[in-house]
Amino acid sequence: MTPKEVIEYAKKNDAVMVDLKFLDLPGKWQHTSVPIGQLEESSFEDGYGFDGSSIRGFQPINQSDMLLIPDPKTARMDPFTKHPTLSLICNIQDTITRQSYTRDPRYIAQKAEAYLRSTGVADTAYFGPEAEFFIFDEVRYDVGPNGCFYEVDSVEAEWNTGRDERPNLGHKLRAKEGYFPVSPNDTQMDLRTDIVLVMQKVGIQVEVSHHEVASAGQGEIDMRFDRLLETADKLLWFKHIVKNVAWQNGKSATFMPKPISGDNGNGMHCHQSLWKDGKPLFAGDGYAGLSDMALWYIGGILKHSKALAAITNPTTNSYRRLVPGFEAPVNLAYSSRNRSAAIRISTYSPSPKARRLELRFPDPTCNPYIAFSAMLMAGLDGVLNKIDPGDPLDKDLYSLSPEELRDVPRMPASLEESLNALEADHDFLLKGDVFTKDVIEMWLEMKREKDLQPSRMYPTPLEFKLYYDC
Repeated sequence: MTPKEVIEYAKKNDAVMVDLKFLDLPGKWQHTSVPIGQLEESSFEDGYGFDGSSIRGFQPINQSDMLLIPDPKTARMDPFTKHPTLSLICNIQDTITRQSYTRDPRYIAQKAEAYLRSTGVADTAYFGPEAEFFIFDEVRYDVGPNGCFYEVDSVEAEWNTGRDERPNLGHKLRAKEGYFPVSPNDTQMDLRTDIVLVMQKVGIQVEVSHHEVASAGQGEIDMRFDRLLETADKLLWFKHIVKNVAWQNGKSATFMPKPISGDNGNGMHCHQSLWKDGKPLFAGDGYAGLSDMALWYIGGILKHSKALAAITNPTTNSYRRLVPGFEAPVNLAYSSRNRSAAIRISTYSPSPKARRLELRFPDPTCNPYIAFSAMLMAGLDGVLNKIDPGDPLDKDLYSLSPEELRDVPRMPASLEESLNALEADHDFLLKGDVFTKDVIEMWLEMKREKDLQPSRMYPTPLEFKLYYDC
């Protein structure tokens, strides 16, 4: 829509408020609202002021004035507000220079797409994320100087087989047996359908909805792939919808990678491909029907995976999921049909248009704008430098011996390790000014101070179990 069409759309839907959404650097939606009378065609150029010093990863207090510039193409009616509200996703500008803000995640994604076009390699990068989530019936946690705990619960979880539910009707899901059972084991079919209907209401095309492997209410709803920027916009809507539909039903949704132990965690497998002039570029006569370009793209991803992890797996909890021998792939290899490799080549369809790669280690706590951009930049580095990905590994990597895996590189084992890798390997992100030095420096500083340092300071319940009687 044009600005004029947005205003007409708002009037048609009797909007009384405008909700201005934007993303902080870690990846959480923020918003502020104004009465509909404050929205004019000039607002899409003049913007709305806000305090950037109060947003994580943004300006210091002495440079705090910033502008939100609404993108008219993102206009939607908010599906959750009591009063009719127009929702607009915004870009961020400096009030003095009127330049786009380098730490605005959405601007980074826009620059990544522009850089792709400037290389002549392709004109479009498609992404299709599969963000998994849990929907719990209850969650409690606390962190204090003399005690820490967490507890989550789900009526369908295996640990509730002996609970007095007056009556307990059984049909609980055993750990790792949550993939595709029907009701009454799957208790959330209707809830997931509620989510699908709201997603469709805001213009997101849904491909599939199902229970996931873990017990305790793990689900997955996949949306159709789209261009990098549009997919990131949709993923933010998706997470917002999942959380709010769960909330409306008296439940709590989380995209945390590993909220329960001994069962699968939440990943976000990312399907990706390059196209030019409407034609797919990853189809060819090489391994698994791939082109040389696709194999070089894989080479770039594998080369930079340890640095990518600091962005695609950005929390300390991310590495509770990335444990050798469990459900998440930690071995940096590629393979056809093989879900134990970090990169899987899908074989569901022989069509050249379906030829793509699936990167399996990211998780949904990442900031999608910068995560997709970083993956694209790594892949492009592979294409431009013709990086050989090596031979594929068409074996169950979980079953290989340590000797067989000796020469296969692995994902970092901790957030600290991945941040160190990013600090040492980020030149590929700086090409085309897509990521800037200040973004990388702020990311490293923020993650080390806000994630790593607190995690070092608090004992955990497991440590009491292991060490209290030493």
